[in-house]
Amino acid sequence: MKKKNNKKKMRNNFILFIAFVSIIAISYIFNFKLGIRIGDNFMIFARDMVKILPPAFILIGLFDVWIERETIEKNFGKSSGLKRYIYSILLAATTVGGTFVAFPVANSLYHKGAKYSSIFTYITAASLVMIPMSIMEASILGLKFTMIRIGVSLPLVILSSILLEKYFENQEYSLPKAVA
Repeated sequence: MKKKNNKKKMRNNFILFIAFVSIIAISYIFNFKLGIRIGDNFMIFARDMVKILPPAFILIGLFDVWIERETIEKNFGKSSGLKRYIYSILLAATTVGGTFVAFPVANSLYHKGAKYSSIFTYITAASLVMIPMSIMEASILGLKFTMIRIGVSLPLVILSSILLEKYFENQEYSLPKAVA
């Protein structure tokens, strides 16, 4: 039953993709400006993803293989104390590729023994403190604004991560071991 639903989903996704490509092609043929802009933007996005994702997934694979479970447990696990949040934020600051990269890394952290609060802090901080984004923001809006934004955001991120962890623990929730 599940296999049949997956095939149906794949067929529907393929049909949607063909419809999208057809609309873009028709837009170019009839010089429909909105469709042409959508096609151009899609190509820019696709090109950027082709540049970012392969190296990012190679690094994620290396992270998964090279970093020992004991290291993750020691620095992101139960006995790590406050340093788990610092390490989560530092790891998030160096993450390039946004959530495309953050979620696979978070999954690896989870399966190697990181606490939920470390993972939540990492995922949230990955969209807040990426070094390239922060540099660009500081150059446009000013260093003072960037420092205030980060200074206000990070304590709230840590607090919400702790609260979410407590909620998940009270619910006795755990992620599946493998996603099929």
